[in-house]
Amino acid sequence: MAHSSSSPSKKTQIAKFQATFQTEQTKYLKYATHLLSEKFRNTSDEKKAIVKDLWFGGLMHIPPLRMHHKILKELANSFKLGKNTLETDYDSFKVRQKTIGDALGLNASGDLLSQKINYKDLSEDNKQIFRRFQGKSLKSLTDEMITISVDNKQDRLMFKRIFILYIQMAFMLPTTINKISSVHLAPIFKMDTITEQNWGAHIMNFIIKGITDYNLKKKKIIDSFLFSLMIVYFHLSKNKDKKGEERPPEP
Repeated sequence: MAHSSSSPSKKTQIAKFQATFQTEQTKYLKYATHLLSEKFRNTSDEKKAIVKDLWFGGLMHIPPLRMHHKILKELANSFKLGKNTLETDYDSFKVRQKTIGDALGLNASGDLLSQKINYKDLSEDNKQIFRRFQGKSLKSLTDEMITISVDNKQDRLMFKRIFILYIQMAFMLPTTINKISSVHLAPIFKMDTITEQNWGAHIMNFIIKGITDYNLKKKKIIDSFLFSLMIVYFHLSKNKDKKGEERPPEP
């Protein structure tokens, strides 16, 4: 029997699904800075001190923001690959790893963070850690971060690992799949040098990959890598003088 003309085509159904998924993804991203701000506000002073020791204390001061999807999309369209600049109607801004470090209060020098993990090369202790976190969701990490105690050295180290995973998934390097990935896991196996790792370059590479996928591979979901770029834009527009030179960031 022939389909009626009123039946939606497969192409229409796919477009509707993509639009729905985009809406849900954007809804989550709109409230991510609110959730981040809330988590820091409700975190104990002892845990806040540990976060500062990890050199992530600057993220505590990011205000809750609600950015419309159209603005985020415009931000992505303003980023010019090759030149790594944000070219807006307001001005043109060069985005560097140091700029990202200044804007987010992160280290932006030294060795690059590893993006790959070879499970076979891990020690038995690290294999156990890998299995502990593999496939966990952001909600699961959030619950653990709140409930875990930091009464002894071992618990404090575990809290650090949980926080590093949480802050990547919730803000710096979120992905469309709400599960811990190998990219998120890699840093937690070098906790003794975590403050020396080049987070500025790591986030820069993630932004470039996201923009490349959006421009060249025509991926529909673009919000996931724009948090950091959005904060960098605010930082640059605020700290640029009339001569076009970047001023030192305010405390």
